Amino acid sequence: MTAIKHALQRDIFTPNDERLLSIVNVCKAGKKKKNCFLCATVTTERPVQVNVVKVKKSDKGDFYKRQIAWALRDLAVVDAKDAIKENPEFDLHFEKIYKWVASSTAEKNTFISCIWKLNQRYLRKKIDFVNVSSQLLEELPKVTEESVPSGENQSVTGGDEEAVDEYQELNAREEQDIEIMMEGCEYAISNAEAFAEKLSRELQVLDGANIQSIMASEKQVNILMKLLDEALKEVDQIELKLSSYEEMLQSVKEQMDQISESNHLIHLSNTNNVKLLSEIEFLVNHMDLAKGHIKALQEGDLASSRGIEACTNAADALLQCMNVALRPGHEMLHAVKQQQQRFGDLREQFARRLASHLNNVFVQQFTQALLQLYNRSNFLSVPGHDQSSTLAQHSIELTLPNHHPFHRDLLRYAKLMEWLKNTDYGKYEGLTKNYMDYLSRLYEREIKDFFEVAKIKMTGTTKESKKFATLPRKESAVKQETESLHGSSGKLTGSTSSLNKLSVQSSGSRRSQSSSLLDMGNMSASDLDVADRTKFDKIFEQVLSELEPLCLAEQDFISKFFKLQQHQNIPGTMTETEDVDGGMLSRQHNSGVLQSISSEKDMIRQMMIKIFRCIEPELNNLIALGDKIDSFNSLYMLVKMSHHVWTAQNVDPASFLSTTLGNVLVTVKRNFDKCISNQIRQMEEVKISKKSKVGILPFVAEFEEFAGLAESIFKNAERRGDLDKAYIKLIRGVFVNVEKVANESQKTPRDVVMMENFHHIFATLSRLKISCLEAEKKEAKQKYTDHLQSYVIYSLGQPLEKLNHFFEGVEARVAQGIREEEVSYQLAFNKQELRKVIKEYPGKEVKKGLDNLYKKVDKHLCEEENLLQVVWHSMQDEFIRQYKHFEGLIARCYPGSGVTMEFTIQDILDYCSSIAQSH
Repeated sequence: MTAIKHALQRDIFTPNDERLLSIVNVCKAGKKKKNCFLCATVTTERPVQVNVVKVKKSDKGDFYKRQIAWALRDLAVVDAKDAIKENPEFDLHFEKIYKWVASSTAEKNTFISCIWKLNQRYLRKKIDFVNVSSQLLEELPKVTEESVPSGENQSVTGGDEEAVDEYQELNAREEQDIEIMMEGCEYAISNAEAFAEKLSRELQVLDGANIQSIMASEKQVNILMKLLDEALKEVDQIELKLSSYEEMLQSVKEQMDQISESNHLIHLSNTNNVKLLSEIEFLVNHMDLAKGHIKALQEGDLASSRGIEACTNAADALLQCMNVALRPGHEMLHAVKQQQQRFGDLREQFARRLASHLNNVFVQQFTQALLQLYNRSNFLSVPGHDQSSTLAQHSIELTLPNHHPFHRDLLRYAKLMEWLKNTDYGKYEGLTKNYMDYLSRLYEREIKDFFEVAKIKMTGTTKESKKFATLPRKESAVKQETESLHGSSGKLTGSTSSLNKLSVQSSGSRRSQSSSLLDMGNMSASDLDVADRTKFDKIFEQVLSELEPLCLAEQDFISKFFKLQQHQNIPGTMTETEDVDGGMLSRQHNSGVLQSISSEKDMIRQMMIKIFRCIEPELNNLIALGDKIDSFNSLYMLVKMSHHVWTAQNVDPASFLSTTLGNVLVTVKRNFDKCISNQIRQMEEVKISKKSKVGILPFVAEFEEFAGLAESIFKNAERRGDLDKAYIKLIRGVFVNVEKVANESQKTPRDVVMMENFHHIFATLSRLKISCLEAEKKEAKQKYTDHLQSYVIYSLGQPLEKLNHFFEGVEARVAQGIREEEVSYQLAFNKQELRKVIKEYPGKEVKKGLDNLYKKVDKHLCEEENLLQVVWHSMQDEFIRQYKHFEGLIARCYPGSGVTMEFTIQDILDYCSSIAQSH
């Protein structure tokens, strides 16, 4: 057992920094005896960990391996089974119960006793020992010196647990000293007792020398004690002098306290005076407005650049004075209250004056723009212009008025608008409402006139140009409207009725014009040439190109003039409602037009919707007109509108322009889809004449026209996917309706209708090279080939009918099992019968039959597709195939008979060639 313990300590526990204290050889109870060892171990490092480790031999039996370990703190019960009789069995209760049988009772008792000692020393939680004798628990396990592993300077005994815990290894220096000492004595290793006696004698000598040294220093100790006594006397004298000095300083302290208190009061007074002066300087510096600023606010010229700059500086200074952060208590001062009241009066006076001036500027600009608009509108009605002249109609430029001068003049007041926004939001809101009211009416007239010109250019009708020339141009109307605007005092109350009246007059004329334009007769695509469609495309592009910079310029001006980027939250509520024309308009509630806009972009968008509320309905009307003129115009509009929407979204996806164009794009896409649906419906409604040839169906030709036009329009377009989807719908509709018409055709054979139309479709798709229709192109080619073959077989039939029936009988005999070379012995199929049948088909009769067949095919086929020679060549090939089939049967069934046809393949080729040339 000692050797095993030594091996386990060396191989398993020493590498893990553990010491083996006790070991027992056990096996599991009730099973085959597979011996293993239970070991009680402690770690060499602190805090000490106590474990119970199960160790067993390897399968080869040449070394031990650690199988499982339990912490001693997890052990709940140790059951020795019997406290009186010797019994090698015992149980250990961990998470589950482990039943063991020791090799001997002594080993079991020693192991349990060691567990008890380790529990008493290291664990707070005590283990429950059951059926264990009290004598066993009181004794320490006896471990001989053999149990101590060699090379480990430690004493581990079952009965001396203190030695186990107090063991300490030698450090490097101690080991070095012992080695030097042992090297000085030759027998230190061979005779340990002699070496120990020598060390003892040397220790006694050192102790004696130490005692003698202490006795020799007694005289010096006495001298030291005498010096200490003298030092104590000096200390007493110094303490007496310090006491006298303290009494003298006490009177000086009282005087200094009085002086300090007096200085504190003086310092406090000075500090208060400095603070008071600082407060007065603060109020004077921050709440004093210069006389020049006051004069500028009261009398400054808001029309000149210098006056605007002076008023702007004065307004900023006033705002700084009003917004100064007063310190606690300042608001209670009478002078401060008076100054604040004065600032409030100045702010109110200047805000009222500024709002009135800006409103007058709005009215002046609006009036000027109206005069320019009327002059432009009356161009065609000026004497000397021929109303019926196309040149006069198109002399009106398709452009929108430029508002840049107006924006430039108003931007001078941008800083003052910001000041008004921060100081008097009510007046700022009123100006914003007035501006939107003026601009919405102005833009409505400009944009409607602009769209009327576009419609005139699209239609080119003199009737419409005359109606356009009847717009109101009376100076009295302008004067009356201007006077009402000036009398509104910035609230636009008096001008509303006149504006509405004028708006009704002009809009009424426009409505009548729009209705007349839309009442034009439907024009089919075939009535318009490429030049007309190109003209429409340019006009539509010009319309979008004019609207886009107009909206962007106005949006940029609104952002800069009204300083929306600096104001994120505005009190109030606003809802967005849909106009009857489909646009989005802001509807005010209680506190005004601008309410509850959560961000700058939303506010800008709402103002743009109010100002340009007529753009979307006008665009929709123009799109409806273009679609009515030519349904194929929806292709141009889809491409152009998609490009402009894509451009606007790249700039700002949430802007008014992007949203409006996006809404219109939906309408254009619907028109495009409607155009495709109409074409499919027209295909389904096609009726063919019962007395004439079918030829190329109209919708097949229309698909060719549509595809050619679409490919030229959608080249490099963003919405190519929409066209591809339309192609799929159209081509499937073409396929279905071609087959439908072919089935209903009475004059022209079904195969001819299918063959010609699918040949045309295949040629169109091959020429245009539309990638999404590759599968349909292959399908069209296959249908054309199949129906060509079917028509050839059906039309050619059996030109040598009797000969064909004769050989059918031959083939039937062969199928019944008669050998081919024996068919000539059949009475009905002998050589004489064959010669009779062949004599009935001389070359002259064959040529006559082929000529009749050519005339029949010529009647069936149409001229535009030019498939006659293709069909005739296919029939020639089919006839030669039948001829070769007959020759083969003659060679196999009548060998050596010398029977041949009365015409050859070359004769057939000559017949077919001469027939084709003669016709």
